[in-house]
Amino acid sequence: MEFLGDVVRWFGDASHWRGTNGIPHRMFEHVTMSLAATLSAAVVALTLGIVLGHLNRAGWLIINLSNVGRAIPSFAILVLAAQFFGIGAKPAFCALVALAIPPMVTNSFVGIREVDAEVGESARAMGMTGSQVLRRVELPIALPLIMAGVRTSAVQVVATATLAALVAWGGLGRYIVDGLAQRDFVQVFAGAVLVAGVSVLTELILAGIQRLVVPTGLRRRDSGKNELFVATAPAVGAA
Repeated sequence: MEFLGDVVRWFGDASHWRGTNGIPHRMFEHVTMSLAATLSAAVVALTLGIVLGHLNRAGWLIINLSNVGRAIPSFAILVLAAQFFGIGAKPAFCALVALAIPPMVTNSFVGIREVDAEVGESARAMGMTGSQVLRRVELPIALPLIMAGVRTSAVQVVATATLAALVAWGGLGRYIVDGLAQRDFVQVFAGAVLVAGVSVLTELILAGIQRLVVPTGLRRRDSGKNELFVATAPAVGAA
């Protein structure tokens, strides 16, 4: 209980809410880095997964690249990137983008592939072009699964962005890294609480966005199924 009291007092200390090492500034750095990495990964991953899913090509390549991306630890990518770019924001950005791509590319590819072929055929029979079928039919149906991949990636990025502190960048990870160096475990615990809080908030915000953009009928149909595809996507794609 005494330790938790120290943590509460740490948060109540006004000096921890001011300056470049204050909570607002560190949280702004953390969110900015996470948002930039997630959006950059989305541009690459969603475009690749959606286009190839629509064309029904290179499924084995998408799945294998995704699995390789998941197998490489973010810390290893961070260390390798630091050799090329030096310390700072760039190696952290590279590691986070690499972490975010696999769930999004897998879910977008599988989501488009899983759309019933008869639905696409019916749309083409009505005179729709391939791009119209993709925009008006396939994407709306695949949206719950695509959003599940975005949510998974975003939460992973927010949680892993703490590694940026290891290459002399900012973010909430500074409290953890600096606290360990100073053996200030109250600061370490406070930093972990902040990271966990931002991760939970990210999940809730994206869940709310998904609820707004996905039609009610599709939400009910895909309820409880989205995360399953994240785990089983390699088997589906390989088939």
